[in-house]
Amino acid sequence: MSNETLTTQIQRFSVNDGPGFRTNVFLKGCSLNCLWCHNPETQSYAKELYWKKRLCVQCGACFDACPNEAINPPVSPEESNREGSSYYKIIKERCDNCMKCVDACIYGALEIVGTPMTIEQILDEVERDDLFYKNSGGGMTLSGGDPVAHVAFSDKLLTAAKKRGIHICLDTTGFCPWEHLELLVNKSDIILLDLKHIDSTVHKKLTGVPNELILQNLSRLVDKGSEIWLRILVIPGYTDSSEYHRKVAAFLSTLSRPMDRIDLIPFHNWCEDKYNWLGRAWPMGELQAIDPADIDYLKDLYESSARKVTIGGSGFEDEN
Repeated sequence: MSNETLTTQIQRFSVNDGPGFRTNVFLKGCSLNCLWCHNPETQSYAKELYWKKRLCVQCGACFDACPNEAINPPVSPEESNREGSSYYKIIKERCDNCMKCVDACIYGALEIVGTPMTIEQILDEVERDDLFYKNSGGGMTLSGGDPVAHVAFSDKLLTAAKKRGIHICLDTTGFCPWEHLELLVNKSDIILLDLKHIDSTVHKKLTGVPNELILQNLSRLVDKGSEIWLRILVIPGYTDSSEYHRKVAAFLSTLSRPMDRIDLIPFHNWCEDKYNWLGRAWPMGELQAIDPADIDYLKDLYESSARKVTIGGSGFEDEN
């Protein structure tokens, strides 16, 4: 059993993924492939490369360093940065992730996505903000990707975190065998679970998998008595109608008790640069971000489904 896995980021002072100030640990790898994913760098289980064209001076050092002819010859910076340009530095089908191009780049235009970290390294980083956790009621949020996709590592990490007295939020898709989810839930204080789409056929179209297992696991979490913060996505053209949210609320009413909290998460397009850096097209890049104020009316539909309903979600209680 490995004591090390790939992380994409350890984000300090997060306030939207559990109570108080939190440190988010993003593991690399997910069983879903959501079309709107705002962290596309966490989907693959392997190391990847970012190419940040704004930083690239097209010096050719990476081209010379690559042993696999997986780098496109340099062009002028003006050409590569031209709006609509199809130029991308990496020829992916030839790249074996040896990362020699990264070593050769002195401008930071090429960057490894996926850093191997041990449990001790992760928790030592998390504990840097221990004082802020104690003052705000915060802690660590284990996210991704999806922690249940790394169940053995996540189990060891959460066990070690508990021994250090760290408050834990588990951020998961819920798409896994119940035995895996329950193992991690038993060592977590709060479960953050996304409801991607209530219709299984549409869910599969949008994420690559059906939703029956996710809904079944949600029901089991409710029956178990876990503290659940359910995040309901609001995406233009898919989940932004009152009719859709009435269906979600109707499903939630069939569960044995209300959610502890529901966060309505409005779609945004702040992640578009990440897709460009990965050399990937974003299927939802043409959609406009949703103004949180425009969906405030949806809160009323969920009043009976949760003890608290927010737009966007903040780890700090509203003054009113």
